[in-house]
Amino acid sequence: MLTLHSPLDMHVHLRQGDMLSLVAPHTARSFAAAVVMPNLTPPVTTTAQVREYRQAIIQAAGQPFTPLMTLFFREYSRAELEEARPHVIGVKLYPAGMTTNSEAGLADMDRAAPTLEIMEDLGLPLLVHGEGCGFVMDREAEFLPVVERWARAFPKLRIVLEHVTTAAGVALLDRRDNVFATVTLHHLLITLDDVIGGLMRPHLFCKPVAKRPEDRAALREAALNHPKAFFGSDTAPHPVSAKEAPGCAAGIFSAPVALPALAALFEELGALDRLQAFVSDRARAAYGFVPPDREVVLERREWTVPERLGPVVPYLGGQTLNWKVVG
Repeated sequence: MLTLHSPLDMHVHLRQGDMLSLVAPHTARSFAAAVVMPNLTPPVTTTAQVREYRQAIIQAAGQPFTPLMTLFFREYSRAELEEARPHVIGVKLYPAGMTTNSEAGLADMDRAAPTLEIMEDLGLPLLVHGEGCGFVMDREAEFLPVVERWARAFPKLRIVLEHVTTAAGVALLDRRDNVFATVTLHHLLITLDDVIGGLMRPHLFCKPVAKRPEDRAALREAALNHPKAFFGSDTAPHPVSAKEAPGCAAGIFSAPVALPALAALFEELGALDRLQAFVSDRARAAYGFVPPDREVVLERREWTVPERLGPVVPYLGGQTLNWKVVG
């Protein structure tokens, strides 16, 4: 038996409409709270949209659960951010066109500074999809100097490098006190070889793409030991029609298996006692907030992950896991 206190998923995509109704209960069942990404259609850029989306999530979750909301980065006025501050945990910056529904993202990084200055003053964290537009395997490394430049220019601004995938990204955490990172389940488990080393496996395709074995090793070390690295699943559902298709959509729906698969990995690595820190304690410290008080219990019990959940194929679908969320 394993009891986790207020587990947190610090990066989720819950979508909207029917997909929201399908996927939200899976995150709500395993986590006390989750940071919800704002890349909807249209993107979430106003306080009114934040409040409306939050209410839709609470209704869809169907159980006690706290959505931690974000704004989609654009050039904001101080008045806009002051209005939004009580309702959001941060502002998410997407480089334009780098991932799903990011066309309205920032094209010129130099234009971010006025908004970042206001965010620093208001104590509003910046969440970053950290990729440039170069060769796909180098996009994170290419963007790290931008993150480091912002960290130097705005030393009181908390910056979270979302879904870090490289050893270079992990190393940045040691160079800048105000830079943190989320780490996904799938990047702890797979490399690019799992995605395209044999037949193409579209349900393992995500952005940022999985990297090299040495990068995965660095992520595992950070997940076990780094005080500024914490869990963010980047669970990102797409219907089969969008995954098994030309122009395959990027995203892995991991919410149904997140905690069981993490428990199995941490046990394999001889570090089950460090899972609590990774899925809750470090995020609380980084964001400086007190999460909802809730216990989630896992038990050693074999179960088979469904091959389909409605129109979505979950991560590890059809596989047998040895840990299960039971309460």
